[in-house]
Amino acid sequence: MSDEREIQEVMARYVRAADYRDGAAMSNIFLPEGKSEIFYNNAGTAELLGELVGAEAIGEAVTKLMKPHPPRGWSHHTTHDPIIEVKGDTATLDVHFVVFNVLGAEKPEGGWPVGAFGAQGTITPIESGYYRPILKKVDGRWMIAHHRIYHDIPYAF
Repeated sequence: MSDEREIQEVMARYVRAADYRDGAAMSNIFLPEGKSEIFYNNAGTAELLGELVGAEAIGEAVTKLMKPHPPRGWSHHTTHDPIIEVKGDTATLDVHFVVFNVLGAEKPEGGWPVGAFGAQGTITPIESGYYRPILKKVDGRWMIAHHRIYHDIPYAF
């Protein structure tokens, strides 16, 4: 597998760990001393919203700080149009992301109404921006050293 494809897979594992609220899986893709910074891109000026240092702290934040999914609910982080640059054992990734909230409708007690067909519920985009991690290859494995998240819309904590 090429370095570029391996780097894309690291991002795929990142978004799945976030969707599953799986802190162990998230911390496994960061270097032990890895860092994650979250910004709001305010009309082109990056405003730092927060920072996490260490793979363990990053994983713990995914498990304990991300809002749990409601019943019949889920999130889907999607990434698009990766730009990857590899220089030896260091790489950068610049990828657009969109996060969707998915909420399945509750099946009525008497069953679905006449004429109901297909998937029942809502899918709503709630976040977008860019992920811009710096990765290092250690012992043949790409891992995130410094992850930067740039949100397109203001973010409340």
